[in-house]
Amino acid sequence: MRRLFPVTDETAPRPGGTPPGGVAGGPPATDTADREWSLQELAAAYAYPEPGPGGREPWLRANMVSTLDGAAQHDGRSQPISDAADMRIFGTLRGLADVVLVGAQTVRQEGYRPARARAAFAGLREAAGQAAAPAIAVVSASLDLDFSWPLFTSPLVPTLVLTGAAAAPDRVAAAERAGARVLIAGDGMGVDPARAVRALADLGMTRLLTEGGPRLLGQLIAAGVLDELCLTVSPMLTAGDAQRIAGGPSVAVPERFGLVSLLEEEGFLFSRYRRT
Repeated sequence: MRRLFPVTDETAPRPGGTPPGGVAGGPPATDTADREWSLQELAAAYAYPEPGPGGREPWLRANMVSTLDGAAQHDGRSQPISDAADMRIFGTLRGLADVVLVGAQTVRQEGYRPARARAAFAGLREAAGQAAAPAIAVVSASLDLDFSWPLFTSPLVPTLVLTGAAAAPDRVAAAERAGARVLIAGDGMGVDPARAVRALADLGMTRLLTEGGPRLLGQLIAAGVLDELCLTVSPMLTAGDAQRIAGGPSVAVPERFGLVSLLEEEGFLFSRYRRT
């Protein structure tokens, strides 16, 4: 993996064509060569913003993958368009988060399981006052979920379910019997994205990560609550009619995000954009 942006001493060209850390006409020095980054280096590169004077405010980042022709999935799943480096970043972003926000359809399609504790992040999480693993928060209006799944019955940290006030009482009761904590974040059947973010922040979960799917990400974008997008561009072409990373109604005025960093490994680009 190598850093392409922001331009640093490692990536900037030198006068006379000298590569960073090397000699003219030769390869870069070993310490700047393409290599596998450690989880600690990735954690530093993807750290959440530091708290402000008033304390830590919720920060919602999304992590998604897309092919060159804009497909967010292949055969209904994201795994076929991913790779090992993408999964390292996926694990790093989970390792830094308090909670992972995910839509019910994605839970069903991807076969979501509870997040696990990882020794590599234990010290960081303890120092930050976080639980051993992030909670999973499932957004569902209908609560059409199988509450016998391990995601609900045996998580390290209790799974949260975000729904609306008009959700069927028997489904709410089923979720709670399975061990999930139900949070009401909408007046009707649906979930209000801003209320969902605030409900999680009220539980002390301010480092928020969403893994979609496209419908949920579209709702978060439309509501103006997304702060950061970590987008992997996969060097693959799939054609077909797969979803984009975000769906649903378009926003009235496109919102501009600024590029924060860009990494590359084996043709995969790992970009990070923040609200400007």
